[in-house]
Amino acid sequence: MHTEIQSQSSQPQNPQAQNSQPESAADLVLRIARNLQRAAYSESKIIALPVLRRLLATATLTAISLPELYRSRDIIQRKHILRVLAVEAGFKCWEDYRHALDTMSVDQLSHFDHLRRTAGYPNLWFTNYDEAQVYAQENNGNALRVGSQAVVLIG
Repeated sequence: MHTEIQSQSSQPQNPQAQNSQPESAADLVLRIARNLQRAAYSESKIIALPVLRRLLATATLTAISLPELYRSRDIIQRKHILRVLAVEAGFKCWEDYRHALDTMSVDQLSHFDHLRRTAGYPNLWFTNYDEAQVYAQENNGNALRVGSQAVVLIG
């Protein structure tokens, strides 16, 4: 009996393996938000500044400069990060995005595809998603929303 207890406690604790249900779109976005919030709190400017710039670019936080935001990044809350993700996905607010996530699969969240984000350069940038989509269809590419702009990855 004692060995059974030891073997059970030595098994890795993976909630997905135990639950065996695939991650939902909302779960993925919430996990990404948690990681972005941790990055925003980082002492490393290389890690924190990209997240802080996204907060400013989406007008999630206003009336504060980037240096001021870096110095007082402890004001950043999860709701701020969730709004950034919503705006970057083309929604007005987190509540609208959260509602849409209930009807989406993880596969539909291509803007979170890290492999594509690390694709080689140069990438083709467009001022809006519609233009990028037209170009992608004509040239065998893949259009991805990036905030209010879009990028086409060829290949």
